[in-house]
Amino acid sequence: MADADLNLLTALDALLTEGSVAGAARRLGLSGSAMSRTLARLRAATGDPLLVRAGRGLVPTPHAAALAARAGDLAREAHSVLSPASGVLDLTALERTFTLRANEGFVDAFGGALLAAILRQAPGVCLRFAPKPDKDFHPLREGAIDLEIGVLGESGPEIRLQALFEDRFVGIVRRGHALTSSPMTPERYAGCDHVVTSRRGRLRGPVDDALTALGLTRRVVAMVPGFPAALAMVATSDLVGLVTQSFVSAQKDALVAVFDLPVATASITISQMWHPRMDADPAHRWLRGVLLSVCRPGLSQPALKRDSH
Repeated sequence: MADADLNLLTALDALLTEGSVAGAARRLGLSGSAMSRTLARLRAATGDPLLVRAGRGLVPTPHAAALAARAGDLAREAHSVLSPASGVLDLTALERTFTLRANEGFVDAFGGALLAAILRQAPGVCLRFAPKPDKDFHPLREGAIDLEIGVLGESGPEIRLQALFEDRFVGIVRRGHALTSSPMTPERYAGCDHVVTSRRGRLRGPVDDALTALGLTRRVVAMVPGFPAALAMVATSDLVGLVTQSFVSAQKDALVAVFDLPVATASITISQMWHPRMDADPAHRWLRGVLLSVCRPGLSQPALKRDSH
């Protein structure tokens, strides 16, 4: 196909539709001589006369008649493929599955509201929430997932991100726990048995660093992979848990008491991240906008590159 000229498709469609060189020339804005030369090229390319003289007009050969419908379809398809995307998105007709990778805490806190907001606009859309065992960004690069949601980790400089909201860690205990009977102190907090959440098997975190600075150490007796499991263990034991404010705020009927940590820890920024290949995709841009509106109503901010965060 090295010598193929897709412009010939448009010319063939015009010639077979008009049935004359003059009509095709007017249709394409060419001179009669230029159109005649194009017909000669088409005859050479197809090995068929295509249009032959019949009295004062031209008639298509059997081969040309067989090509007529295909030529028109191919010409329109070629123009569509090689034209800029219109950016027009009909949400009511959109049928697409988006894969979002997020931890269980985010899905618990925002998954229901996000799906409801999406289905109100695009009832043919399906959300697939994929597990998040690590912060590997290869699935974004390879197109296996559409959006990564979480705290920014190590990634390539091309990854785009947009902050969704600020979060913080809080403590949880079952209702009636002795820890809530008097003012919270670092000593009383560290003196309890703790359950921690970690996907990568880490027993220590920022809370431990803050306690160490005070000469204190907490005793971790259990580790679970997600916030829902930590919540379930805390609600039925004397363990102390550590979860995000956004997660526990979504647990309307949780049988736990929430308290501010007695040591200072930095807030965390939850972002949505995607590969730049999806920047201009109208459906993907719409999805990012809906997610932003669910997490931070009324907020609109530009997406940032990795190195500008």
